Amino acid sequence: MPGRVEGKVAIVTGGGAGIGRASGLRLAEEGARVIVTDISEERGRETVEEIERRGGEGLFIGHDVAREDHWRSVVEEARERFGGVDVLLNNAGIYLIKPLVETTLEDWNNLMAVNVTGVFLGMRECAPVMAERGGGSIINLSSVAGLLGVAGHTLYGASKGAVRIMTKDVAMEYARAQVRVNSVHPGYINTGMAEYGAEVAGTTIEELGTSLYPLGRIGDPEDVANLVLFLASDESKYITGAELVVDGGGSAGVVVGE
Repeated sequence: MPGRVEGKVAIVTGGGAGIGRASGLRLAEEGARVIVTDISEERGRETVEEIERRGGEGLFIGHDVAREDHWRSVVEEARERFGGVDVLLNNAGIYLIKPLVETTLEDWNNLMAVNVTGVFLGMRECAPVMAERGGGSIINLSSVAGLLGVAGHTLYGASKGAVRIMTKDVAMEYARAQVRVNSVHPGYINTGMAEYGAEVAGTTIEELGTSLYPLGRIGDPEDVANLVLFLASDESKYITGAELVVDGGGSAGVVVGE
């Protein structure tokens, strides 16, 4: 039986760890040829090695998502090696928790360059290539911080809110070309970002899971990867411009007790 994304060509940014790695592995398991990009060559190559160890097909490309020339090189390589791009997972991102008055302009510019400019460039370079092939799926990693206000998250929340609205804008612009664009909004997932968040909060990842999420646990990268797979596949062919939350119920309401 063919895989759910059999034969599709997928670019996964920030694919060296966390949600990016889990998503790259999941897409490859279901038949996609996965181009893993990351600013870390070591981590990116580890993901590709794991894809290949499991019998999939992967390619690593070093990539700073804030650089226009890097994006053009990645897309050109995808066209030369595989004929084009069918799926783009804009996953690369950085996380910062800081009080408003301590947030510097340098902080702002550095984080926005990755979290917002990187997503913009990815969509701009990939959407026309997908349109040439009759359609495709762009999946942008936002966050629940792009839906809800959180103290200390003015900069990060602004970046993820921008991703949320850019997603809808491009979804409208490319709908007739059958290029679908959706955003995914995780809560804390068991990755390095969650470790950082727990450290700042003076707690543990496990305690974050039980205190924030009605399902009673922190999310796993695979919980997001399974949604990415669905959005990459033709199973979601009538979904575009949507925002899909993966947070164990954390944004559904207020937990007032057991």
